[in-house]
Amino acid sequence: MSHSDKDSVRIFDTTLRDGEQSPGASMTIEEKIRIAELLEAMRVDIIEAGFAIASNGDFECVQKIAQQIKQSTVCSLARAALPDIDRAAEALKQAARPRIHTFIATSPLHMKVKLQMEPKAVIEAIHASVSHARNFVDDVEWSAEDATRTEMDFLCQAVETAIKAGATTINLPDTVGYTTPREYREMFQSVINRVPGAAKAIFSTHCHNDLGLAVANSLAGVEGGARQIECTINGIGERAGNAAMEEVVMALRTRADAMPYHTNIETTSIMKASKLVSTVTGFNVQNNKAIVGANAFAHESGIHQDGILKNAETYEIMTPESVGVTKTTLVMGKLSGRAAFADKLKDLGYELGDNAFQDCFRRFKELADRKKNIYDEDIIALVDDEVATAENRLRLVALNTHSSTDGTAVADLTMSIDGEPKKSVVYGAGPVDAVFNAVKDVMDWHPRLVIFQVHAITQGTDAQAECTVRLEEDGRTVNGQGADEDTITAAARAYIAAMNKLMIKREKRAIAATG
Repeated sequence: MSHSDKDSVRIFDTTLRDGEQSPGASMTIEEKIRIAELLEAMRVDIIEAGFAIASNGDFECVQKIAQQIKQSTVCSLARAALPDIDRAAEALKQAARPRIHTFIATSPLHMKVKLQMEPKAVIEAIHASVSHARNFVDDVEWSAEDATRTEMDFLCQAVETAIKAGATTINLPDTVGYTTPREYREMFQSVINRVPGAAKAIFSTHCHNDLGLAVANSLAGVEGGARQIECTINGIGERAGNAAMEEVVMALRTRADAMPYHTNIETTSIMKASKLVSTVTGFNVQNNKAIVGANAFAHESGIHQDGILKNAETYEIMTPESVGVTKTTLVMGKLSGRAAFADKLKDLGYELGDNAFQDCFRRFKELADRKKNIYDEDIIALVDDEVATAENRLRLVALNTHSSTDGTAVADLTMSIDGEPKKSVVYGAGPVDAVFNAVKDVMDWHPRLVIFQVHAITQGTDAQAECTVRLEEDGRTVNGQGADEDTITAAARAYIAAMNKLMIKREKRAIAATG
């Protein structure tokens, strides 16, 4: 089936920029690169890598992703200020497909209260910023912040100015999640019909989920003429989040009869992307989340189960395989060799270097000795944990804990710091508390524990536990993850992973202060 360009919807993923604005969702550069590589493999059209002028870390992240990514467009956000645009251009210098995304608020409230600018000055800033960005790149996106609360006549004037200055994409965001699908569709229709030269640009949606309408509004925007959707994996983002990429993509694919548009996304990688972002950010996906939730393809009702057994289409409007949900298998076990394990990793979409593969295989065999059934999810957790800790300077070497009903516990912990073993035996209010105290004692370092979460990866009493730890120190927040059949060991791995990230942040700040 062939599609015309007018039916094609570009996917602009802003997980690494807007998604990271979720409180506590900070990611390291290495984690962002992993996500960017997966987004490119999924055939995401545009990856917004960051806000280059926001910090040296953001600049470095945009720069490294720009160097790494060759097929997807790499984008950096910039305010309508020349230094912002210069910084974005510098970060994108080595990008194969660079885009500068500049924005300014256009609603009366934002112009008066936030910008303290008159409408005429805002129009002048739009022309100056877009023109300046075009000096560096041919692909310039302009956004009207708070477009849905902007007066229509002024919005049209602003869009016309941006297009005349050279903007190739026009984004009309629902910045505060205020609009409804009908209003949003009509806004796009009005602007596209009224603005001279509108056909020269691609129009884009960017919807927040404050009223739970982000996905519905994004699809309504497409019906109104938009051909780019800005979204994030798992819908993460500030406040209530953004439109969820997996939902808009699968809605367009599943309901092509009602919405005759298509994207280039390789949908079988959706679940893998969801799990990676969840692991990196520490934000668990709710069980009843559309497309990627644990219950999205689960059926407990007897009537539903009967229907599914007769014909899956009775209660499933898409197949689990279409979004990368694997059929759980039990063929891997303690007798499985390296070749079988490597083949399983390939089936699950992983490619590891030799050292990482050997370490992961060793942990797989250790798990198989303790656990009767090895599920795909168990292997995925092992790999994600191994990849996440591959470059860690801190590692768990050995751990023994003892606890009693009187509330006291002791942890005997050995960990490696830059290859040197360190040991501590410490008491705590419970085994997890004792383990965390032991790590802090070894490091002589006491950051604040913000979040500690545990969930089972698979079913059964021998299920692997996946733990997430969030630590904070001097305004710096990091997440660490760890997986193991033993919950206490998983907690230790997560805490050490978080400490490793915090140590790196502390050292970078010290270097910056002396530099």
